[in-house]
Amino acid sequence: MKITITTGTGEGPTPLGAFDAALLAAGVANYNLIPLSSVIPAGSVVQRAHFITPEEEYGYRLYVVMARQQVNEIGLQAWAGLGWTQEAQTGRGLFVELEGCDRQQVESDIHATLGSMVANRPLSYGSIQTELSGIECRGLPACALAIAVYESQGWE
Repeated sequence: MKITITTGTGEGPTPLGAFDAALLAAGVANYNLIPLSSVIPAGSVVQRAHFITPEEEYGYRLYVVMARQQVNEIGLQAWAGLGWTQEAQTGRGLFVELEGCDRQQVESDIHATLGSMVANRPLSYGSIQTELSGIECRGLPACALAIAVYESQGWE
């Protein structure tokens, strides 16, 4: 399985409008998002890339792990981040999704959380990888998001 890490930021007239703009920027706006917990199945390859929605998948279900942060006050920052680690031989692994108003804090929390999760499991995980997205509120509501896209599924 291929899992794509994509990010986006956006502004809008409302917090929901900002979230939609961030989804558009990440390439996943025209799906019905289904959140997953944070386990990476065996055989998975995680890649960083901008996600491009195939036109025929408009309205499909999309399975994701998502971090989302929104701010409405001028000068505040929104940060969303994903962290992950995988076993080299099997591809099994773990995701964490965290949000906040400070990049360093979000990154630190990702490492602390994954470190704890790894310590509680008897597997040999690799190094921790991260992907963060951030935006500062300039007047309109702003949203940052980071998404791990697993797979899409139609409704038939």
